Amino acid sequence: MKRINIIIGILLLNIGVTEGKGLEDKDSTEVTTLDGKRISEVTVSAHKAGRVKMSGLANTEMINANELLRAACCNLGESFTTNPSVDVNYADAATGAQQIKLLGLSGTYVQMLTENIPNYRGAAAPFSLGYIPGPWMQSIQVSKGASSVKNGYESITGQINVEFKKPQATPFADANLYYNSKGKLEANVGANLHLSKRWRTALLGHYEILDKNHDDNGDGFADLPKIRQGALQSRWAWMGDHYVFQASVKGLKEHREGGQVGHHAANNTHPYLIDITNERYEAFTKNAYIFDKERATNIALILSGSQHHENAVYGHKFYNTDQRNGYASLMFESDFGEHHNISTGISLNHDLYDQRYRLENTMKGEELKERDEETTPGAYVQYTYKLGDKLTAMGGLRWDHSNIYGSFITPRMHLKYSPNDIVTLRASVGKGYRTNHVLAENNFLLASGRQIVIDQDLDQEEAWNYGISAALKVPVGEKTLELNAEYYYTNFNHQLLVDLDTDPHAVHFTNLNGDSYSHTYQLEATYPFFKGFTLTATYRRTNVKSTYNGELREKPLTNKYKGLLTASYAPGLGKWQFDVTLQLNGGGRLPTAYTTAEGLPSWDERYKGYEQLSAQVTRFFRYWSIYAGGENITGFKQKNPIIGANDPWGPNFDSTMIWGPVHGAIYYIGVRLNWNKI
Repeated sequence: MKRINIIIGILLLNIGVTEGKGLEDKDSTEVTTLDGKRISEVTVSAHKAGRVKMSGLANTEMINANELLRAACCNLGESFTTNPSVDVNYADAATGAQQIKLLGLSGTYVQMLTENIPNYRGAAAPFSLGYIPGPWMQSIQVSKGASSVKNGYESITGQINVEFKKPQATPFADANLYYNSKGKLEANVGANLHLSKRWRTALLGHYEILDKNHDDNGDGFADLPKIRQGALQSRWAWMGDHYVFQASVKGLKEHREGGQVGHHAANNTHPYLIDITNERYEAFTKNAYIFDKERATNIALILSGSQHHENAVYGHKFYNTDQRNGYASLMFESDFGEHHNISTGISLNHDLYDQRYRLENTMKGEELKERDEETTPGAYVQYTYKLGDKLTAMGGLRWDHSNIYGSFITPRMHLKYSPNDIVTLRASVGKGYRTNHVLAENNFLLASGRQIVIDQDLDQEEAWNYGISAALKVPVGEKTLELNAEYYYTNFNHQLLVDLDTDPHAVHFTNLNGDSYSHTYQLEATYPFFKGFTLTATYRRTNVKSTYNGELREKPLTNKYKGLLTASYAPGLGKWQFDVTLQLNGGGRLPTAYTTAEGLPSWDERYKGYEQLSAQVTRFFRYWSIYAGGENITGFKQKNPIIGANDPWGPNFDSTMIWGPVHGAIYYIGVRLNWNKI
């Protein structure tokens, strides 16, 4: 029996665990033991964690395919349902735009990457969380704080990098069909093919549709917009002994339709409508030549480009843009000696925005045109010192020159210390910069009666981020209790302030004149109580303040705390999996209210905390699985999310005062088909 266990262990190492299950069963046609006996079938099972703290320098968490299966994960935004670090909420109650927050700050301060290439900037930002289908993703890496200077200067609070399914991976074919109680239907397909020893290709397809009107609160506005989206991605790879080539082409088209619906619209000869069309095309190539595998000496060239066309109508306001982006990066990296690594490179980023818009909610309002163009070449050098597994230090410095803002320097530094197998300590400090594209990134704010005021000569945003974290793996009995504690402080030297306070009937985009900062504390504990059952508890406290009209105030529409409790149970051989997530979201401040005719404030000064519960059960079969679950099962939703819904053409109308869910419980069912060649 002992010999059989050894054979099984060897098989497990060779076969691995197929992506797509947390607890897998593997079939082997025949095994011969050391004493010559034959076993016709062997079943191997192993549990694979869905969220993994990566061992690198940065405080990075990898969300793999197992974690993505714990919820419906129709897109990138929904993949953070079970994540304690990233918050996702609707940006407004009319367009369906979602936004993330990391370290208490807007997602615009998070650098979005796909395949480690900067992506989804500018006009793509408001709806980008819906542009990456969940079944397309292989993994997500979430890094907090200052990041490497390799990917540019834009990261301030962290990075989110999405890795898609690869053409060079083990041959696979999969599909996913999803339907929910709101009438949303989604289908995804994917497959790769090994054309030869070197050439591989993959194709990923996506289609979703929601064509029903929902107005559960009876305010006359759709709770969720109608959406129709289609996307297709083709990938290619050449895997040589020294030369590696990858290429991808992707196209996406999406149409959103919202506003007044039902009998309210039928009785109104002039309904308030929202109509948004986005078309996006993007491509990239990666070329790498490996000179010396032992010393990791290589040179790589990355080229990428995208074109994004948006037509957005909000009543009589509108915003149309054609955004084009080109990016190139040439990198060299090598180990020299046992403890030293050097990385250096040059980059070029070019952005062009052709914009046409009307900011007044009347057909007689002035139509404006604007052309923004920025070219930024840059260079960096990064040095890493590694002393065994105990100490690693990295320092990076990059120089960039914008044709708008001139030259600027980005320093960043990381330190990691692991005195033993139990404790890992990390520290980071670094600066980040960001160029603002006010309307491209915030045009959802046009779904409001507020006057839009944009100052001239807006500064380039500039901030320092400081972070420390501790990870402990404490033996408790035969299992390991994982503890993580972290603190991050972000301080702005220059910032674009979105001021909703100075004038309740206006949104003012202006330069920061005073202090602005964010303090974030987070504690997390994970423990596998018994075989197949893991429980994670997280608590995060956030303190974000900015100076509004000369007064340092709490940032509005920002939760003070978040508690997260997630449980996952995969009994037996893992043919069943049960997942439950409970969120406790702390209250926060609302923007300054206007005074009604009765002399009362139009809304409360603060909003209270609320809870959300989601659950899913999955049944795995050999080549397919079926899942069913619910989101926001507690049914909590923000009362009257749209201010002045009875008069959308008036000055009091505002759909952007969102701090909680805008719809009740959603239930869903889905089927996944998967085939992986072993």
